[in-house]
Amino acid sequence: MTEATRIPDTPAAPPTGDEAAPVTAAAAPRRLPSTTDMSREARDTRRERLRADGFRIDHLCGDGAEVDPGSLAGSIEGFIGFAQVPVGVAGPVRIRGLRAEGDFMIPIATTEGTLVASFQHAFNAMNRCGGAAAACTQEQTGRSPCFSFTDLASATAFARWVPGQFAAMQAVAAGTSRYCRLRSLRISVMANTVYLVLEYSTGDAAGQNMVTLATQAVCQHLLGAMPQQPVSWLVESVLSGDKRASAHAFLGARGRNASAEIVLPAKQIARYWRTDTDAMVRAWNQAIVGSAQTGAVGVQGNVANALAALFIACGQDVACVAEAVTSVTRIERLPTGDLYASVTLPNLIVGTVGGGTYLPTARECLSMLGCTGTGSAGRFAEICAVVALAGELSICGAMASGAFAGAHAAGGRKGRTTGTDGAATVADTPAS
Repeated sequence: MTEATRIPDTPAAPPTGDEAAPVTAAAAPRRLPSTTDMSREARDTRRERLRADGFRIDHLCGDGAEVDPGSLAGSIEGFIGFAQVPVGVAGPVRIRGLRAEGDFMIPIATTEGTLVASFQHAFNAMNRCGGAAAACTQEQTGRSPCFSFTDLASATAFARWVPGQFAAMQAVAAGTSRYCRLRSLRISVMANTVYLVLEYSTGDAAGQNMVTLATQAVCQHLLGAMPQQPVSWLVESVLSGDKRASAHAFLGARGRNASAEIVLPAKQIARYWRTDTDAMVRAWNQAIVGSAQTGAVGVQGNVANALAALFIACGQDVACVAEAVTSVTRIERLPTGDLYASVTLPNLIVGTVGGGTYLPTARECLSMLGCTGTGSAGRFAEICAVVALAGELSICGAMASGAFAGAHAAGGRKGRTTGTDGAATVADTPAS
C-alpha cells in the first residue's frame, strides 16, 4: 500500500481544474480550529487554511458568482432561489481504501447541533489507530419492469423466451448512453405477471435517470419482438427498491456497496469515550434487539445522519437516503479486548457526475474530497462508509458512557457550544 496522501502544512500549489489534488507531505496534517468554536475568527481561520491547502470554497463562503437560472434547467422548476443549509468541515480523517487513500477533510451540511463535533471526535480516535480501512466492492443500479399477460401460460412462455434476448437487450441499452451497460437479468414469475430485474453499470453517475431511459428502450424492443403482447406493462414495478428501504441490496448492491472497518484499542476507547469495549458491545447488542422489534431492514444506529449531511453537501439525491440507510453495523469484542467496528452500505445511490453534482457548492465539496475526476464515484462511496462508521462509533460510545443526552443538551441547543460536565462534552479534544 502506498504512503497515505496528506493535507500539507505548507500551502499547496493552486489546482489547475476544479479539483484540488491531494499533496503528499511528511508532516502530519494540521487540524482546524475546534469545531465547537463558533467565532468569526475561527470561521475565517478554517477558510484560510482550506484555501491555503488548495481548496476552492468561494461559493461555500458566499463569495461566488450568482448562478445563472438557465443553468438549472432540468434540475428545478419554478425557480426562485436556494435553501441555505450551513456547512461545517470535520477532519482530517485517515482512510486506507481501495480508492480513497489518504487524509480527507469532510464537508457536512446539517442543522443538527453536535453532529460535526461528534464526527470530529470519532475522526480523532480513528486517526490514533491509523485510520479506517474501506472498500467499494460492487457497483450496479437497477430497474424492474413488469409485463402482465392474460394467463399463467402466456407469462411462463414469455419468461422462457426473454433470456434468449439478453444480447439484444444489452445492445439496445448501450445505444442509449455512453456509460450505461446492461450487466444482468433476473426473472420473477408471479402468476400472470413477469417481473424483470435489470442491473446496469453507470460509470461515475448515480444513474437513476440513465437506467430508466435504458429500460424504457429495452422494453420497447421486447414489445416489438415478443411472441405474445402483454395486457399491460410498467417500466418500473417498484421491485428495484428505488427510494425505499428493502433487503434487495444485501444480495449484491443497489448503487454502490461499500464497507469500512477499524480496530480500536481498549485504551483509545477509554480515552475518547470514557467507557470500555464490553460496555460498547453490550450497548450495541441491546440496540440490535431494539431494532429487531421495529422490523427495521438492516441494523444501524444513525447512518442517516452521515449520509444526509454528505448528500446535501455534495449534490446527491437526498431522497435516496431512504434506501441508503439499509446497512449493517457491527460492534464486536476481539480476544485481545480491543473493539472491532464496521459498517457495510450495500445501497449507496451516489455519483460524482450528473444530478446536482454540477452545482457550485456541491462541486466545491466534491473537490474537497478529491471526487471530481473519472473513477471517483467509488472513492466517494468509500468516504461515505468511513463517515458513517465514525457516526456509529460516536453514538455507540455516547450511549455506552451515558453521555448521549448530556452532549445533546450541551451542544445541540442554540447559544451553547460545549457542556460543563466533562462526561457530556461534545468538544473535539481527546479525553484525558
